[in-house]
Amino acid sequence: MSEIETKPQGLPENAYRELKQGEKYEPLYSPAQKPLEVTPWSVTVGLLMTVLFSAAAAYLGLKVGQVFEAAIPIAILAVGLSTALRKKDALSQNVIIQSIGACSGCVVAGSIFTLPAIYILGLDINFTQMVFSSALGGVLGILFLIPFRKYFVKDMHGKYPFPEATATAQVLVSGESGGGSAKTLVISGLIGGIYDFLVATFGTWAETLSTTVMHWGQVVADKAKLVLKINTGAAVLGLGYIVGLKYAFIICCGSLLVWLVIIPLMNLIWGGNVIDLMHTGLTDTIGSMSADTIFKNYARHIGIGGIATAGIIGIIKSFGVIKSAVGLAVGEFSKKGAKDNAETERTQRDIKMKSVVFGIVIALVAVFAFFAFGGVVNNIWQALIGLLIVAVISFLFTTVAANAIAIVGTNPVSGMTIMTLIITAIVLVAVGLKGNAGMVAALLIGGVVCTALSVAGALVTDLKIGYWIGTTPAKQESWKFIGILVAAVTVSGVMLILNKTYGFVGDKALVAPQANAMAAVIQPMMQDGGSAPWLLYGIGAVIAVLLTIFKVPALAFCLGMFIPIDLNLPLLVGGAISWFVSTRSKDAKVNAGRKEKGTLIASGFIAGGALMGVVSALLKFANVDWFLTSWHENYGEAIAIIPFIGIIAYMICASMKTSKQ
Repeated sequence: MSEIETKPQGLPENAYRELKQGEKYEPLYSPAQKPLEVTPWSVTVGLLMTVLFSAAAAYLGLKVGQVFEAAIPIAILAVGLSTALRKKDALSQNVIIQSIGACSGCVVAGSIFTLPAIYILGLDINFTQMVFSSALGGVLGILFLIPFRKYFVKDMHGKYPFPEATATAQVLVSGESGGGSAKTLVISGLIGGIYDFLVATFGTWAETLSTTVMHWGQVVADKAKLVLKINTGAAVLGLGYIVGLKYAFIICCGSLLVWLVIIPLMNLIWGGNVIDLMHTGLTDTIGSMSADTIFKNYARHIGIGGIATAGIIGIIKSFGVIKSAVGLAVGEFSKKGAKDNAETERTQRDIKMKSVVFGIVIALVAVFAFFAFGGVVNNIWQALIGLLIVAVISFLFTTVAANAIAIVGTNPVSGMTIMTLIITAIVLVAVGLKGNAGMVAALLIGGVVCTALSVAGALVTDLKIGYWIGTTPAKQESWKFIGILVAAVTVSGVMLILNKTYGFVGDKALVAPQANAMAAVIQPMMQDGGSAPWLLYGIGAVIAVLLTIFKVPALAFCLGMFIPIDLNLPLLVGGAISWFVSTRSKDAKVNAGRKEKGTLIASGFIAGGALMGVVSALLKFANVDWFLTSWHENYGEAIAIIPFIGIIAYMICASMKTSKQ
């Protein structure tokens, strides 16, 4: 029976900021309390959400090329169901529902980014191979992240914005507590959801505002490849508010370097040349390409090189954390270590490190068996090589994925997977595995790594939500395994059906944009002796090293180089709003109250946008066409600035309407 007598009234004031000397964060459920968490209700609903959203996300991601984030819609549904049924201790159970259900989005991302590429290349993969690739990757992602939970979730409290976790936690807590917070969240959710729905479904105004809307901007874009673009969506603006001005500015600096310096320089230096760095069949000169195409084919790879290098630097700098995590695992094999774990307070209790270590060993043995006897490679030696690639990259880049999610809420898993595929292809060719068999092997290995990194990023979000609320980490971690297995089976089944129904090649084929990119990377390397764009990766690496020397957060900067500029500039606008509303008063409590209300509004924008994004994608899939094409083409971009300014004004004014505490 729960000891909770009253409803939580919102997260503590110090939930999002760095703690002062001697200050401690007290979650909503104290370590001494024993709220209901894992119950038949929470597990059943969580698994149903996993099946539903795994199928929907895979279906829509492959059919219309739109991969939506499942965590927030699941949180909204969990709150709605528990409220309707008047569930006791609903908040703690909803955390488990959300944590299990969120397995859907991360497994979908890991699977559909890589495995459909096998079909695209005209090769074959069976259901069992798809399930094992996704499930084993997901299990490794959980196990590799657990030793780092305390560092990311507790030790770095307030130092990372955790935008997605913030929005999800606000949905869960506000739904339970009711009152003014819930009202603010609902109103902003409706405004943000309707706003984004009008853009995506009707094309009432343009989703992206570009300098090319003006004649001079089009001329500059054509001649100098100089263009700026900003996404006008409410959800992205809300994300920027939570990310904050510091990180938003650093991310945008990376983006501006690419779009205002690197792309124009490439056009200036190599404009008349055809440069096919990856031997993918490019025949156009750089000068004939748009700035977007140059970014996609060339400049984005600089960001990938930067992310990889920033990740390696981060791993080196975090050696103490890694050493501590390994030491904790070794220490728990002693009687003293086991006793210490038993005495750990409930809200900081992970799955026992002894179990984690044994789990990693068993999972790696299973990966080896899958590679050696599951039709992935030709012999034991190649299976060992594949195992080594999976183990090293998954473990090392787990911290990179967690860092990226903590900073900007976006996991650059596609960039890290491209790097993994290139490394895998080079190594496999060196040990004699190439051609069709090599491509299948590389993509299955890439699928394991991609899913591992995707799941690690999602898990750190779930654990941060649990940390704020005060649930038990070990329970979230344990049930995540079941969610991963259910999601892997569901996603694999959907992909198999979609391939038989629509296919991935041809005029009416599924879009699968990420998988097409992976196929374009791997095919020339395995068949034609193609190579990776090492020059561009090298430039990114140099930039990351220089940033580190000058003490600029390299990962955030390089994420900006990798993510399209139209998604980065609104982060800066949102971050500027956050700074503005929290600095106007001379009273610190008023500033804090305004910032907290703004966080609720931003979370509402994100939640509303995520939910209506699912609805809009479903309408597209059902061939419901309400898009005002003629209006959009003639007036969409010209008027886009008006509603964008309107929603900015709403966010500022609504945030400022809070009285002194």
